[in-house]
Amino acid sequence: MIVLGIESSCDETAASVVVDGREVRSSIVASQYDLHEEFGGVVPEIASRAHEQHMLPVLRDAIDRAGIQHSDIDLIAIGHRPGLIGSLLVGLSAAKALAWSLGVPLVGVDHVHAHLYAGMLGREEPEYPALGLVVSGGHTSLYSMPDALRVQRLGSTIDDAIGEAFDKVASILGLGHPGGPAIDRLAREDGADERAFDFPVSRLKKDSLDFSYSGLKTAVLYEAKGRPAPPALPGRDPLPAPEVPPLTQERMRDIAASFQRAAVRALVLKLGRAIDRVEGCRTLIVGGGVSANTLVRSEMARFAEDHDLVLIIPRMEYCVDNAAMIAGLGARLYENGQADDLTLSAIPTTAC
Repeated sequence: MIVLGIESSCDETAASVVVDGREVRSSIVASQYDLHEEFGGVVPEIASRAHEQHMLPVLRDAIDRAGIQHSDIDLIAIGHRPGLIGSLLVGLSAAKALAWSLGVPLVGVDHVHAHLYAGMLGREEPEYPALGLVVSGGHTSLYSMPDALRVQRLGSTIDDAIGEAFDKVASILGLGHPGGPAIDRLAREDGADERAFDFPVSRLKKDSLDFSYSGLKTAVLYEAKGRPAPPALPGRDPLPAPEVPPLTQERMRDIAASFQRAAVRALVLKLGRAIDRVEGCRTLIVGGGVSANTLVRSEMARFAEDHDLVLIIPRMEYCVDNAAMIAGLGARLYENGQADDLTLSAIPTTAC
């Protein structure tokens, strides 16, 4: 079965042709980093307008590179949730138009669920049950997975997602957008000391599987920019704010490395708590943009080895938002009996 996948949930316009849910024939991604860089984050209106401009060229490129004709397409898979509503609507409109004009079925795919499928592209089906972890700019969530199509959320972030924290820390350090790759590069520079600063690792309640990164982000802000002045006591002059050391390149390296260590330690901590919630767990499945991070990949490999699990983690090109994961999961969903009609809606929240 030849599936054309379409993804436009945030700031990447993507299309991909995947055969039988595994074989990627083409995967085209048009990013918008240059459009949003000056704003330090994604501007929804700019994103949706860019999707409108990129969609047709990206679709043509994906079909041409796959070496197929429109008549060869058996199914259209579209990421219709979650995401920015304007961005989602552009991709969904294109998907509906193609499905109607070609007379082929349409299937809606949850973007977060697709991140858990991304590591399965180009490989055999792993053993289940599995423990799933999605780490991205908008999501940090743990899942129990009886199989590839059923996911049960065990915990998620209560504030900032890990990718959002990376972006905000990069902004604090003046590293630009997107922040994740910049933090990773800085933390890996020679001389970077990941133990220079004892940043907090969020634990929440004793048995909690939820995440919180707002406190870590604030700790980095205070270390880089200084803490607020203590409140003045009645009848006394206000105390001066503590002096802030210069933000040298060496200090920035140490802050980046220490932040990254604390952020990833929180993931490992919650995975350790979650492993007992998945009886007979055989596999650890990781997905999302932050799964491209060097320390995340090495720590996930270590955790899997320590717990005798098989690690499924995407190839680098499938970590970020892409349409191959949409097409792959869409094929599996369709084979399992799911199909949607032209009333399919764009939904800004996830069902997972």
